[in-house]
Amino acid sequence: MSNLVVIGAQWGDEGKGKVIDILAKNTNFIARYQGGNNAGHTVVIGSEKFVLHLIPSGILHKKKACVIGNGVVIDPKALIEEIDMLESKNIEVKGRLFVSENAHVIFPYHRKMDELKELIKGKTKIGTTKKGIGPCYADKVSRSGIRIVDLFDEKIFKNKLRANLEEKNKILKTLYDFEGFSFDRIYNDYAGYAAKLENFVCDTTELLNAAIKKKKSILFEGAQGTLLDVDYGTYPFVTSSNSTAGGACTGSGIGPTRIDKVIGVVKAYTTRVGEGPFPTEFGPDMMEKIRTKGGEFGATTGRPRRCGWFDACLVKHSVAVNGIAEIVVTKLDVLDELETIKICTSYRVKGKLYDRFSSSIRALDECEPVYESVPGWQTDTTGVTTFRRLPAKAKNYLKRIQKILNTKIVLISVGSDRKQTITVE
Repeated sequence: MSNLVVIGAQWGDEGKGKVIDILAKNTNFIARYQGGNNAGHTVVIGSEKFVLHLIPSGILHKKKACVIGNGVVIDPKALIEEIDMLESKNIEVKGRLFVSENAHVIFPYHRKMDELKELIKGKTKIGTTKKGIGPCYADKVSRSGIRIVDLFDEKIFKNKLRANLEEKNKILKTLYDFEGFSFDRIYNDYAGYAAKLENFVCDTTELLNAAIKKKKSILFEGAQGTLLDVDYGTYPFVTSSNSTAGGACTGSGIGPTRIDKVIGVVKAYTTRVGEGPFPTEFGPDMMEKIRTKGGEFGATTGRPRRCGWFDACLVKHSVAVNGIAEIVVTKLDVLDELETIKICTSYRVKGKLYDRFSSSIRALDECEPVYESVPGWQTDTTGVTTFRRLPAKAKNYLKRIQKILNTKIVLISVGSDRKQTITVE
């Protein structure tokens, strides 16, 4: 059995939730390794739509074990609400969900600092979801964070919470004129959350390594996408964790030699939420057309996504830093009506051509994308179930992307439902 990592190869929102849902059918464990409830994975099963923010979408398959790894930052209230939502839909969670005792915990002061810090930035804002993700990771790196395991030790939890509140309340009052938070209220709330989550918490690193020894398969699920990775994305317009394949190891406790394959997920075009450079972004009319047809609104915030042509420079960067072996293309159907479709193959910066993604925000802001145009197929693909039956021009578009990326396309999505998926033999 293979251990696979599924990666968003653009700016996130590529449809990883659906891909995880499909691959989970033949996997024993599905493990989330980074991020928090700032991202959503949407899965449509018949008439039922599920939006999951923390729990891996593999939970929708009976008898599959799901893990929230140590690399995830957890808002306990949000996690409990997600568990309750699934159980209300008769999806069994107890005995199937395992939460890392080493995962760090998001507190109200993290969310407030996220909100206020973004507010004062004005035009230089990043576009955070204000869920407290960045401030929680900052505490983790500065060694002042509170982990899930700490919630179950009264003395340690009280000492850490007091120390954090003393510091955070001073910052909130001095910099933002906000009065701060009550120790008693937070302590009592989080002690209550801990009691509800206790039966889900364990050493997930031991659990996953034991599973590998028993020849069980693991599907590693990340949030966001490669270009939002804190090291390899469009910094500082990124998330606060490693959403690339390397994060699967550090965020789960599985050694890199245990990973068999990395699969990248891309849309047939490009989208991003929030601020930051976007070389292939559409003009207003095309933006509205694709956003409406593709339902391009954030699963977590509802914010409209920015849309643009497929950027091969960006995806080649993702293939390299993740070691992507195979590609899944989603939302091909959104391009069904277009007469002409463009692929960005290079950037022109100050008269020079570059066929790779740049780390320079200025270069990305000022570059002129160089496009290759291909004819559209102008045929409905939402009912197509085999690659052979796709319109010839749609197949040509996919083959051209595959050739530019030098990476094999293995799955194609032509709609949100599980059944609207084409396997490329």
